[in-house]
Amino acid sequence: MFGIRITAGISWFLVLFIYIFLLQELLGGQIPNAFAVTVLTALTFFLSLVIHELGHALVAKRNGLEVIEIQLWALGGITRTSGSMETPGGQFAVAAAGPLATAAVIVICGLLGNLAAPHEPLLGLAVEAGPHASPVGVWLKVLAILNLFVLAINLIPAFPLDGGQLAQSAIWKLTGDRNLAVRVTGRLGQAFSIAIGLAGLYLLARRDSNGFFLMLIAMFIYQGAGAAVIQGSLGQKIQRLTVADVMDREPITIPVETTLIDAQEQFFTPYKWPWFAVIDPARHFIGVLRAERVDAELAAGRPALSVLDALDDDIPVRIGETQPLESLLRSEALGRLGGMVAVDGEGTLRGVVTLAQVRQALRPTS
Repeated sequence: MFGIRITAGISWFLVLFIYIFLLQELLGGQIPNAFAVTVLTALTFFLSLVIHELGHALVAKRNGLEVIEIQLWALGGITRTSGSMETPGGQFAVAAAGPLATAAVIVICGLLGNLAAPHEPLLGLAVEAGPHASPVGVWLKVLAILNLFVLAINLIPAFPLDGGQLAQSAIWKLTGDRNLAVRVTGRLGQAFSIAIGLAGLYLLARRDSNGFFLMLIAMFIYQGAGAAVIQGSLGQKIQRLTVADVMDREPITIPVETTLIDAQEQFFTPYKWPWFAVIDPARHFIGVLRAERVDAELAAGRPALSVLDALDDDIPVRIGETQPLESLLRSEALGRLGGMVAVDGEGTLRGVVTLAQVRQALRPTS
């Protein structure tokens, strides 16, 4: 829809039948064509969740994000994008679009439900439908009540709920610190999930099957909130670090006067590394020599060729040692080579930083 791929996970099919079963318990025998109304209500409820996610997706696309897909799963829907908004205002707009779409569904269903059953109150017809109730009125009003419940839960200011994302953008705007906002709303999400989980345990102790769903919701929220806390902590750590803080200050390098056969025997064969930095006698960084280029030249019968003639110059591997670590993480070379060469203002090699070293520096400490 609108060029956005919509999928359903395997768990969705199971939950669909559980929803039908629970709604049948509520409506069965009370209204004409009860089973048909039950199935229609369950299917259109999930359609309303798609509408909710489309609200997020369309606003995200309008703000320049690539939307990968919308996926239905056990506890609702999720919109997957290739990145995140770079401003608190943009994040607020994307987060608010879903609840606004749900609010529109509630209003439309409520109004149409009142037209179908004008003499019955919304909640009364949805919960205590009688044998003479309008099936269309029941369907629309139950759908409105279900979406009202979704909206109320979703606006709680706890990550990863939409309310948590709205609160996150507000804290980000007020403090200017996105990572702090992520951590705060993540902690709120964890606290909320624990409260929901305790409520679920209480209901299960009273043999109320609704407790099982509360436990599932609690697990989902706690998992997402925990990931947000870790993300916020890592983000704050990344902000504090520079390339010099994580680089290897005494890397093994290849002198520029070395031949390819010597580079193979003295460096690539014993160390088994995919590339080395090449330097001149004054330790100025000249370029990167890759193992596959050396192998190709040797196979072509050019062992005496200088490393200077086999350098890889199509990847920007230089980075200033004083650059923030965030700049390093966004670089092309880190993904293609697994590392970069740190230099000072005069081009002198100061160190080499690899992806493994970055992971080590960002590893959580106990």
